[in-house]
Amino acid sequence: MQKKIRITDVLYPHWLTLSFAFLAVVGESVTDILDPWPLKIVFDYVFGSKRMPDWLASIVSFIGTDKFSILNFAVLAVIVIAIFGAISSYIEKYLTTSVGQWVMHDLRRVLYSHIQKLSLSYHDRKRTGDLISRVTSDIDAVQSLISNVLLGMLVNVLTLIGMIVVMLYLNWMFTLIALLVAPGLFLVVYHYTHRIKKASRAMRRQEGEVVNVLEEVLSSIRVVKAFAREDYEQQRLERESRESVEKALQARNVKAKLQPMVEIIVACGTCLVLWYGARLVLAGSLTSGELLVFLLYLGKMYKPMRELSKMTDTISKASVGWERIREVLENEMQIRDVRGAKSAPRFKGKIEFDRVSFSYDSNQPVLKDITLKIEPGQLAALVGPTGAGKTTIVSLLPRFYDLTSGEIKIDGTDIRKFKQKSLREQISFVLQETLLFRAPVWQNIAYGKPEASRAEIIRAAKLANADEFIDKMPEGYDTMIGEHGATLSGGQRQRITIARAIIRNSPILILDEPSAGLDAESEKLVFDALRNLM
Repeated sequence: MQKKIRITDVLYPHWLTLSFAFLAVVGESVTDILDPWPLKIVFDYVFGSKRMPDWLASIVSFIGTDKFSILNFAVLAVIVIAIFGAISSYIEKYLTTSVGQWVMHDLRRVLYSHIQKLSLSYHDRKRTGDLISRVTSDIDAVQSLISNVLLGMLVNVLTLIGMIVVMLYLNWMFTLIALLVAPGLFLVVYHYTHRIKKASRAMRRQEGEVVNVLEEVLSSIRVVKAFAREDYEQQRLERESRESVEKALQARNVKAKLQPMVEIIVACGTCLVLWYGARLVLAGSLTSGELLVFLLYLGKMYKPMRELSKMTDTISKASVGWERIREVLENEMQIRDVRGAKSAPRFKGKIEFDRVSFSYDSNQPVLKDITLKIEPGQLAALVGPTGAGKTTIVSLLPRFYDLTSGEIKIDGTDIRKFKQKSLREQISFVLQETLLFRAPVWQNIAYGKPEASRAEIIRAAKLANADEFIDKMPEGYDTMIGEHGATLSGGQRQRITIARAIIRNSPILILDEPSAGLDAESEKLVFDALRNLM
């Protein structure tokens, strides 16, 4: 069973930066706690006649002992607290944003790497748009949580604790009255947070469907235009987009209810404190400065609760995004190197299928008890109707899928005893579906051998009969090819894929209907190139 991945696993490499950010958070909390005290000094010791404590008097005495000196001290204290708070806030935001960006990079790198390692059977089931959405939008949601909310919540919690301690010190009974509304407030926030998360999950799922439609249509735009189905695809996108809007509005409706309820509860708490505090001031058991501190603290004490209600959107999106990321990361790789797997030696090319059976799902077997032997240097052809399993057989040799039963050997050794990378490096493919990248011609040819020299690339192109049309291109081998080779003809695309196979110079070559759909002239050039390749 694969270990569950936690958010702390991706934060741990950045513990030092987060530690400095935490110190900045403590600084922010201290300034929040100190904020009301200059006003208390003015109300109690400048406007009022209350005697100043000795420890405070000794500090103020550096400026003077008269009321104007005390006022100047309070003003100076406001500026010092504000500067210290601004510096702490800047450091915290800078460091958390930095961590958020690097975590986004790490997550994207790990997730993309894992997706590539998952077997073709996983990709056969999953929609590309949904995976794209997880690598982009879901990771962005996690990054937003780390940058904007993670330590912000910590600031609020530390500030809340500090204020409650100070308020208890000033008047414990008054503090308990001020906190009467807190349980109800937390219950409301907890209830709505659960509903917001559920609504956000449905919204993210539907956003993934919109990306699916976009990816599917844009990657098949030639088919859409060929069959004049633009209106149909427009309606399909509008339908999915409309449903996405409805899901988003449902989520927003739940979120919109939370904020007003929090404000009403906070107002009730403020009224209660003002009513009771004013009575204590009139009775002489509380100074006007202390009441002011209480009221200011109360506003700041309810701030974390207000902030939490605002943060629920970010938290819910990040939580759902993390679930979707983890779902992919915790998906077991069905094709993996067995314990003790070794790098494959240079193959001679003897291939044996021994009673091989395979099915894409347990209900419908595709191959059953297939046995065949191909000697080194031998050319073998698989002939049969569409759907007979020809492509499946050639997909089993490089372990794109694992067998249901039986054994495949190369040079007498079970292919499962080789590391997948070393196995696939010795097999070249020329497929019916020509897959080229948006990159220069030379880079598409060298894809099979990244370290190839310019001379090797040109030699491969000449052997593949591709040199003659490449030289006529505007920038020759540096000409940029359109996505999926859209700027080339079918025969030109196929000859570049043959050049890619030639440069690889591997002992095993797999051809899967490489001349399908080509005209007679292109087919002749492709077959000439294949003879050179073989």
